[in-house]
Amino acid sequence: MEEHFEKLPLRNGVGVVILNSQNKVFVARRIDNPKNFWQMPQGGVEDGEDYYKAALRELKEETNIKSISLIKEIDGFISYNLPNNLLGIIWKGKYKGQKQKWFIMKFTGKDNEININTKKPEFLDWRWVDLETITDTVVDFKLKVYEKLILEVRKVIAN
Repeated sequence: MEEHFEKLPLRNGVGVVILNSQNKVFVARRIDNPKNFWQMPQGGVEDGEDYYKAALRELKEETNIKSISLIKEIDGFISYNLPNNLLGIIWKGKYKGQKQKWFIMKFTGKDNEININTKKPEFLDWRWVDLETITDTVVDFKLKVYEKLILEVRKVIAN
């Protein structure tokens, strides 16, 4: 990482692991990445915004999902740094990565509630996948984040 990027802060963010009634995980394919990378809903936190409210807002903005119940707020934050080729490009060069507060939620609606064709679409497609496969198609710089999330969700599913 170039020296002037090391001093940049991490962006405050949130992420949501959504489980359906079969404990499959919601993932969606990003519009802005030409490769076949899938991710869970996530986004930035506005100044002074409550993390849980930010998670609900991001979820609605990206997927139109409103029918959810909170299972667990994951303790602490999970961080990642951007790879060198994206530093200075993503988030207008203001951040070197993101520290995220993650929530595990249960989807209580019907699949036809999910609509990724939002005002500012971020995704091309979505699907439900097995928890253990979420790391198969995630962008490499978020791999460690998703590996931690698998461990956290396993604890919830086991109960």
